[in-house]
Amino acid sequence: MADPDILIRARRLTKTFGDFTAVDGIDFEISRGEVFGFLGPNGAGKSSTMRMIGCVSPPSGGELTILGLDPVRDGPAIRARLGVVPQEDTLDVELTVRENLLIYGRYFGLRRDVIRERTARLLDFVQLADRADDQVEPLSGGMKRRLTIARSLISEPEILLLDEPTTGLDPQARHVVWDRLYRLKQQGVTLVLTTHYMDEAEQLCDRLAVMDGGKFAAEGSPRQLIETYSTPEVLELRFALDEQEQAAEKLADVPADRLEVLADRILLYTANGDQALDAVRARGLEPVTSLVRRSTLEDVFLRLTGRRLGD
Repeated sequence: MADPDILIRARRLTKTFGDFTAVDGIDFEISRGEVFGFLGPNGAGKSSTMRMIGCVSPPSGGELTILGLDPVRDGPAIRARLGVVPQEDTLDVELTVRENLLIYGRYFGLRRDVIRERTARLLDFVQLADRADDQVEPLSGGMKRRLTIARSLISEPEILLLDEPTTGLDPQARHVVWDRLYRLKQQGVTLVLTTHYMDEAEQLCDRLAVMDGGKFAAEGSPRQLIETYSTPEVLELRFALDEQEQAAEKLADVPADRLEVLADRILLYTANGDQALDAVRARGLEPVTSLVRRSTLEDVFLRLTGRRLGD
């Protein structure tokens, strides 16, 4: 018997476009109340996976069940129970903030009094109650994003899909959106998101799948991924550009799990950054700047997917 707490289950899920394989036989399960994130460079297969979950693109192969239903056969029934926050805001800028929610609620066949009550509650939730009668056009990017999230919740969905939820927002606006999403998680809403921001993934996600070339490069909690694919600390060293190559040669035997030479700095992955810095100086090297920091999800991401630029 299927576990009712597994809301999304994929087995050997595949999506092809002609000869191109965008998603290449991935397996995953997403549980009720969980925040699950897909990370990856451009072209990794994240958006194709999300479109299959959103029942707007049929799988080319494998199995996919959402809320116990088949997305090909039961697409409309599934979509009625999903909320979607697309990468680009699709608000009606000629309407007011409140009208955007009132009209969207009608698409779900909700009674007008139910829509009015939910609209008031949701505008309060996303901190836009005082802008309810304002036009959408002059709102800031962060406000529009919060309004899009409010609109996606009008049908009280069981699963909320978010594609790059804070792209283009300034740091303050991003943190406000994160706070709202965290509150939704506390209320038991299941969140599935794609993001390019590693700090966003660390803040929000219970589990992550790092995608590359249509496959999963790794899967686990942020902490598990950091412990598995990186070191407790990273020592960042910057040398004068004309000294960098020579410094890298001298650092080759410094005790460290891994050494990475970038265009502008050298990274030493180590259990103890301060000890590593002492070892650097013991070799007669004095960097222009040095920084000991904890490993982050970005270190994991770049190790798994490389530092090449996406398309």
